[in-house]
Amino acid sequence: MPSLDLARAAAHLRRCDSMLADIVREVGPCRFAPDRRSSAFHLLAQAIISQQITSKAAASIERKLLRSLGTRRLSPAHLVKASHQVLRGAGLSRQKIAYLRDLTEHTRNGLPLQRLGRLTDEAVIEALTEVKGIGRWTAEMFLIFRLGRPDVLPVHDYGIRKALRIAYRLRKLPDPAWMRRKAEAWRPYRSIACWYLWRSLEDR
Repeated sequence: MPSLDLARAAAHLRRCDSMLADIVREVGPCRFAPDRRSSAFHLLAQAIISQQITSKAAASIERKLLRSLGTRRLSPAHLVKASHQVLRGAGLSRQKIAYLRDLTEHTRNGLPLQRLGRLTDEAVIEALTEVKGIGRWTAEMFLIFRLGRPDVLPVHDYGIRKALRIAYRLRKLPDPAWMRRKAEAWRPYRSIACWYLWRSLEDR
């Protein structure tokens, strides 16, 4: 995949949307960079661990789990060998253990994690959401932050919805249909627009 020209993306967003232009000027140069260091499996496992808990709690569970497994990165081989007691001891709920087991099983039986970068956005989402515990939002975050796809719009992301409500002075959080209409002008850089919207909330 060719590298993304972030300056060009920011310039496009400034031109196409005056409200977004204010955010781009306030936030400054885009520093978006996908995570190429962690394995795809590890990132998906992290996403499952992080569900419905604070980032601090998720980090604590991950540290305990890695320490118990004697590794720095989660892999199918580690989780296949991990006992239920070890996983529970790290702080994982029974449901999350089931989700991690299912991710491991899918990965060992054909989920093409190494080839996802060759698929279309929708094909990636379709493949990942076959795994229990991975919904469309998690798959969209994978598209943005692992694969570096430039034109993803996660319409159910609370942060994006909150940032849009503030930026456009809406009385309530926007619905997906409104978001899709508004974001048409942002193409082909909707992921970058989302990065700016997330950043706009940092001091709020």
